[in-house]
Amino acid sequence: MRVILKLTLDCTPDAAWRALRGPAVLREVVAPWLDFSSLEDEGLPTVWPEGRHRVRALAFRRFPAGEELVDVSYPGGLPTGVRMLRDAGGVLTGPLTLFDRWDHRMAVSPLPGGRTLYRDQLLAHAGALDVVAWYPTWAFWQWRGMRLRQLAAGWSYDPPGTADAAASTRTVAA
Repeated sequence: MRVILKLTLDCTPDAAWRALRGPAVLREVVAPWLDFSSLEDEGLPTVWPEGRHRVRALAFRRFPAGEELVDVSYPGGLPTGVRMLRDAGGVLTGPLTLFDRWDHRMAVSPLPGGRTLYRDQLLAHAGALDVVAWYPTWAFWQWRGMRLRQLAAGWSYDPPGTADAAASTRTVAA
């Protein structure tokens, strides 16, 4: 099964990239239907480092719905300006184990006017249940897309040192 989103986000590519790499945004775009909590001692990171991360899925942000593996990588060799996050993990326990393969890729690239082209592709396999699982998965992805568009307008990115430089300038000028 293949589910695709292609959206224009009202934020810069740097802001979108920063947001997409954080578990906090994942938790926001799946709410209120799902939530995730870490099963690792360190808890959820601020930014997903490459590697495997075990999480617990919570249906309606409250009821245990199984365990998942988020397997993050940042593929290279992409066209100039394109950045991608790939999750090749999958479900370990719970009702969503019907998916035996999971490959989720999210990419951002610049658009004119400081906006961002966001592309999202999920390749998942549920065997004979693909026919039954496709529509609910597609509908959930549409929800995610709507939430991404809503949240993106509030995303910003201050490169390291920018806030410090602005504070220093104000101090010197005073």
